[in-house]
Amino acid sequence: MSKPLIFAVPKGRILDEALPLMARAGVVPEAAFHDKSNRALSFACEGSDMQIIRVRAFDVATFVAHGAASVGIVGSDVVEEFAYADLYAPVDLAIGHCRLSLAQPAGQAQGGSHSSHLRVASKYPNLTRRYFERQGVQAEVVKLSGAMELAPGLGLASRIVDLVSSGQTLKDNGLVEDAVILQVSARLIVNRAALKTDERVAALVDRFRALVAQEKAA
Repeated sequence: MSKPLIFAVPKGRILDEALPLMARAGVVPEAAFHDKSNRALSFACEGSDMQIIRVRAFDVATFVAHGAASVGIVGSDVVEEFAYADLYAPVDLAIGHCRLSLAQPAGQAQGGSHSSHLRVASKYPNLTRRYFERQGVQAEVVKLSGAMELAPGLGLASRIVDLVSSGQTLKDNGLVEDAVILQVSARLIVNRAALKTDERVAALVDRFRALVAQEKAA
């Protein structure tokens, strides 16, 4: 008997949007998965040998890249931040749309990224450094896991790089977008070795690719 195919999914908004698409692709987690009081991280799938693990978005990429999971769903921001050699993102799922943006206090002069040196708060140190390198700016990145919007007001950093959807959170905290670094959407990701050695992975990729194509054609 083959071992279960591990499918990693992120907690939060992307998962809510992904679940209907996953169901159409035959990835249907057991009822316990939807129980908000259930603290388990691993769940069986109905009618298949798949196992779903629910972890933080950044950890989805790590589990898949290192082969602990064969398939996953995560935002393209995470894919670009880590750029793991063993990670392949063959399908843009066309959900979870947002953007990775540079933001600063509303009263601060726009275009300040052209300063010679900046301190920037972000949970995306690699993407942030690469962006500022392209601008010819030396950026010191202070890594935060959340509450990025507090950093400028408390003097931790003059700017932040974070995900933006409506922009309301920035506005509520006295910040404005200065530049869009990356347009983001959810991707199906797979472990490269698993794609070559496990036909179930290739079949999943084909199913998700066909479903996205149907959505676009509708």
